Amino acid sequence: MYNETLRPQKEVVLCEDGTNTLYSKEFNEPYHSTKDGALHESLEKHVKPSFSLKPHKEKLTILDICFGLGYNTFATLYYIKKNNLKTKVHILSPEFDEGLVRSLDRFEFPSEFDLLKYIIKVVATDLYYEDEQFKIEILIGDARKTIPHIQEKIDIVFQDAFSPAHNPLLWTKEWFADVRAICNDDAILTTYSTAAAIRLGLYENGFYIFVHRAQMMRYSTVASLKMLEGLEYIDMELKKMRNTTARSMRDRKYLKDMHS
Repeated sequence: MYNETLRPQKEVVLCEDGTNTLYSKEFNEPYHSTKDGALHESLEKHVKPSFSLKPHKEKLTILDICFGLGYNTFATLYYIKKNNLKTKVHILSPEFDEGLVRSLDRFEFPSEFDLLKYIIKVVATDLYYEDEQFKIEILIGDARKTIPHIQEKIDIVFQDAFSPAHNPLLWTKEWFADVRAICNDDAILTTYSTAAAIRLGLYENGFYIFVHRAQMMRYSTVASLKMLEGLEYIDMELKKMRNTTARSMRDRKYLKDMHS
């Protein structure tokens, strides 16, 4: 499923919002939707909905899956600085492509990240950054192995791995069980995926499922361990009744394929 030989093979791709992303030869897809745009997607699908649902928190612990180019993490810091928020954030982010992270001080990020250049350079060098307001930890290695060892309780999850079709082990019911185990009881999760199998995997781990809509953006998913007001709720029991063949993704199928 993973191919270390292909891992270094990436190409810069220009998104429709004018920001750059990369195309991964290993996963045969870009790191971001080129239509939605790298920065636009990070802000609209992850950062903005998360902070709108946690408006009064003095401190937030965020699990950013996976770090990749760091857009979700850096967009979080950009959003906090732009809006003069006092929120302290601790971001933990698994990532197995250490070479990619260490190259980010040479990547052409959008001008919005200019105020973060020093932070980006430190993260690329040390895989870690900390000041009075921000703490970033890159957890190098397989996310399936690192997640169960996280001691902090998570408030927000950015579920932004490569697609279920190309990286299924980060979208199964068992994966979401591991994520749920380290979450606070009022945690929320944001993801671009709207697939029934993914929503079922979340639902089967106790998440309520909601539709998230934003301007100039395809709709996405917000999942929460508490019922939320003001979002479009999806009745998953009704969905199951209407689609009796729908199933969540399971580890055993993909682990079997890996060893066959």
